[in-house]
Amino acid sequence: MKLIRCDRSHADPILAILNEAILNSTAIYDYRPRTPEVMVTWFDVKEKGNYPVLGIVGDAGELMGFGSYGTFRAWPGYKYTVEHSIYVASQFRGQGIGRCLLKELIGTAQTQDYHVMIGGIDSQNAISIRLHESLGFFHAGTIRQAGFKFGRWLDLVFYQLILPTPSTPKPS
Repeated sequence: MKLIRCDRSHADPILAILNEAILNSTAIYDYRPRTPEVMVTWFDVKEKGNYPVLGIVGDAGELMGFGSYGTFRAWPGYKYTVEHSIYVASQFRGQGIGRCLLKELIGTAQTQDYHVMIGGIDSQNAISIRLHESLGFFHAGTIRQAGFKFGRWLDLVFYQLILPTPSTPKPS
């Protein structure tokens, strides 16, 4: 396994991982698979905001999982807060890939002088919740029945990690 910076050449495997999660899980409260065109905009936003897209590739070069972060809320007062996402291909789950990606995202966020990382997690995703808690994230709130998928209401929990950065925060 090797950690990499993903670029547009990884759009297809990222899309495959996302679409599997959309179709088979409550990790994303979306109903329809995303199209390749969506990935163009997605990468545009990541590049414009200088947001990392990290991946783990296996020995055969296959993308096993990826993670990134981006804007939490669009107003200037939130400029030190990011919301992250991590997705692991179904056949590679349980191998520590999510942990590796989240640890690297935390380090990158500190390097980029962010102060808070937010993860929005389906309340039934005990594995993701345990992962976040094991890396110092704490429960920051629950929005009950925030989503509806697979014929049921879903609760969304937010986990946050407060980072020691930036050393000198400034207003916009």
